[in-house]
Amino acid sequence: MKMDPDSAPLLSLAGIREARSLIGERLITTPVQELSGPAVESAFAPGTRAFMKLELFQRTGSFKPRAALLNVLALSAAERAHGVCAISAGNHAIATAYAARCFGTSAKVVMTQGANPFRIAQCRLYGAEIELVSDVHAGFRRVKEIQETESRAFIHPYEGLRVSLGTATLGLEFMEQLPDLDAVVVPIGGGGLASGVSAAVKQTRPDCMVFGVEPFGADTMYRSFASGSPAAIDSIATIADSLGAPFATPMSYALCRAHIDELVRVTDQELVAAMRFLLEQARLAVEPASAASTAALLGPLRERLAGRRVGLIVSGANIDAATFVRLVGS
Repeated sequence: MKMDPDSAPLLSLAGIREARSLIGERLITTPVQELSGPAVESAFAPGTRAFMKLELFQRTGSFKPRAALLNVLALSAAERAHGVCAISAGNHAIATAYAARCFGTSAKVVMTQGANPFRIAQCRLYGAEIELVSDVHAGFRRVKEIQETESRAFIHPYEGLRVSLGTATLGLEFMEQLPDLDAVVVPIGGGGLASGVSAAVKQTRPDCMVFGVEPFGADTMYRSFASGSPAAIDSIATIADSLGAPFATPMSYALCRAHIDELVRVTDQELVAAMRFLLEQARLAVEPASAASTAALLGPLRERLAGRRVGLIVSGANIDAATFVRLVGS
């Protein structure tokens, strides 16, 4: 199904606030922190100020519960009795397991065999049943089988109105915390995060620029923008597995196309450099996807956003110590 950006659903501010109210204390309001110090000043263009939205401190360690909770909350008692299922590189799987636990239902999640061991362990701690598959394409096929044979409700990782409404709560929260931002930079995998954040930002402050950032090895949305419709990629080749969406989907694409000013791409080397930068300058140990917005401001957006007040979405930190050390120490 193709959805034109002009027909993208309206995520009203009233609807976003209602979604946040429904989720309640199952989420926390994550803090904002400015990057500062001599090394920061020399790394960014002169006069640039960068403010991090620290969503890595959200429950389950990423932004993902915002959408997962809203989706499980909308299920009927009969639907919850059958349980839920999900496909994920890890963060969405953990969030789905958490949401299922919050509402007294069961979760079965499909993950790839190369999934970070910390994420697998977190899913199990929240009580999810886990199936491992060879790759993300096989994962989407398998989760469809589970949905059909077990009558479980499928919680999509990045498509659907409630997904975008959930992530829009993050965007609105950020703009209420810092209403005078000139730009917001948001990582893009399938576009679930960016679709909601960008819609909230543009409704709150239309002149605030929104930039999406993808790794070169998983640039699904970049290719979709270029072709004018949701596109797919054959394989994913990036250390940022949380951004490894195999295809774009109609609603998230349409919302991103309607509200994002520009997309940029970063290399894995730039992601690693940004991870190291955040560790040294902010004392944050983040996963590669979470460093994408910082990598963009250090790289392709450095001069473009010179002298601006820039918001950076720091999306998650579900990574084990060994993998972090291997990447950052390389």
